Amino acid sequence: MAEITTVVAPVNIAVIKYWGKRDEELILPLNDSVSATLDTGVMCAKTSVCASPNFSENEIWLNGQKESFINTRLQNCLKEIKSRAASEKSVDDIFLTWKVHICSENNFPTAAGLASSAAGYACLVSALAKLYKVKSNVSSIARLGSGSACRSVFGGFVRWHAGVKPDGTDSIATQIVDSSHWPEMRALILVVGDTKKKVSSTKGMKISVETSDLLKYRVEHCVPKRTEEICKAIKERNFEKFAEITMKESNQFHAICLDSYPPFVYTKENSYKIIELIHGYNQASGAVKVAYTFDAGPNACLYLLEKDVPEVLSLIKHIFPSSTPDKYVTGLSVNSASVNPELLRGLSIQPQESDLIKYVIYTKVGEGPTEVTDGSHLLNELGLPITRS
Repeated sequence: MAEITTVVAPVNIAVIKYWGKRDEELILPLNDSVSATLDTGVMCAKTSVCASPNFSENEIWLNGQKESFINTRLQNCLKEIKSRAASEKSVDDIFLTWKVHICSENNFPTAAGLASSAAGYACLVSALAKLYKVKSNVSSIARLGSGSACRSVFGGFVRWHAGVKPDGTDSIATQIVDSSHWPEMRALILVVGDTKKKVSSTKGMKISVETSDLLKYRVEHCVPKRTEEICKAIKERNFEKFAEITMKESNQFHAICLDSYPPFVYTKENSYKIIELIHGYNQASGAVKVAYTFDAGPNACLYLLEKDVPEVLSLIKHIFPSSTPDKYVTGLSVNSASVNPELLRGLSIQPQESDLIKYVIYTKVGEGPTEVTDGSHLLNELGLPITRS
């Protein structure tokens, strides 16, 4: 009978972006990045792992489909966890020789710019670390799977240090503050598209590193200052400064995509409508109440404080109506609010046609990876996926 370990791990949404590697193989970034870890109760990856002397080969199932284990990043993560376990002497040598079975699923769209790979690899590495009883910081191992995965190893607000060493041993993530530090912080994820993107992040980064002069300027002149400023704003709970840096960072990232040759675009027309709405709302409010950020996809993540969520959601529902209003907002519960007519008069953007935004996920800053202890594994006692009815 196989010993099964199951972990859930969070999505993280960057406010200082990771875009571009100094080492492709080790996944070492050109610059530091900063992110917020989001609540696993709303969005998460879930992974079950087990090792057994009865397994003839390593096997993996992702979102219900069996996948090839011949994946360099996957193999690197397993190899490094075993190496760490051996150095820590956390399990016996025989256990390290056993093959593993892995089953993982996300409760949100994969490869649509919603940080699915970050959650997936953070979950995988955290589950393997539990299985092999590794105690040390495994963010550098998660990085080998997906760069931004190293930030999902911690809760709260997290900084990924680019490091300077060629071997990448100093390219790790550390927690800036935990999830309880800024309890009012909330996030609204506006899903514009949930289909797989045309240009993967890996390919896009490579093009930008090779061709974008703006990327070089950003890495040298913009990011170091912004990183220190946003870490300070987070620690001081200075929302206006946090929001300003977050939006400027997002805008510059997408400008780099256009500055690359050939250029590529992750945003859609609806993404720009969201940007227009947020700036209009902040201006009409006389204060910066909401910040948008877009990763490598068209979906917006809005950061805002809890007290402003009802008003902002009512505005989103008004400007971007849904043909299925009862299913439009998922995640945390929120009190409804009516749209302020005076606020609407201060906006230049008019209501759009229905369903330009597919749905909205309402969530908050949360904890890092957590072991599942209620027995709800994805693998059965034979190490095979449990069939869902």
